Amino acid sequence: MTNHTSLNNGFVSLVGAGPGDPDLLTVKGHRVIQQADVVVYDRLVSTEILALASPDAEMVYVGKKLDYHCVPQDQINQILVDKAQAGKRVVRLKGGDSFIFGRGGEELEELAKHGIKYEVVPGITAAAGATAYAGIPLTHRDHAQSVQFITGHVQKDGREIEWASLAQSNNTLVFYMGLKQSGHISDKLITHGLSSDTPCAIIENGTRKEQRVLTSSLANLSVVAKSAQSPALIVIGSVTTLSESLQWFNQE
Repeated sequence: MTNHTSLNNGFVSLVGAGPGDPDLLTVKGHRVIQQADVVVYDRLVSTEILALASPDAEMVYVGKKLDYHCVPQDQINQILVDKAQAGKRVVRLKGGDSFIFGRGGEELEELAKHGIKYEVVPGITAAAGATAYAGIPLTHRDHAQSVQFITGHVQKDGREIEWASLAQSNNTLVFYMGLKQSGHISDKLITHGLSSDTPCAIIENGTRKEQRVLTSSLANLSVVAKSAQSPALIVIGSVTTLSESLQWFNQE
């Protein structure tokens, strides 16, 4: 069996680019992008952040859209392995944070299997960034004592979300990639005891200049979701009622 470690002088930085506003990239993320020989990037990374890379850097687009994968995940993993084994400094650049519904763990497992050295540079995840820019505190003493992040994608193995544990009135729920599943989400939460009047918000293009915040009740969520476009985040809980009084972003 080949010892890949002895052959490889490459290095991979797994970097979270944040939710959209390029100013939310971390200082460390900025530095490693500038130093990269290769940048492997996703669809939601802003052009301003990509422009930080060296003009000599190789830029490899591996973005995914809903229901359409430009490059399959195993192929992305292989690109990272191949570039690192060629001795390159690689930045794997993802929107938000790589470890929150970003499949970063899967990519690192592949690198570890091949003995490739890597580091993780966290990013601001959409749940934290988009809600902050929408004037929605995820927790608040008068509204929510806990917050949960949930993927709206149905699992391929058919495992269901533990809906009963989510349907608590003093809890904030943030669903990633949930627009298409909004009807299913609202039905399940109401069935498991959450009031149909529970306030909700859909944050479209969070932290970007095109950001829109749509508000709704839980019962009406799927209707409002039809007028929203991806990327969007669904926030469920009474904290969303603070959006109107606390909004600050994109104000004249």
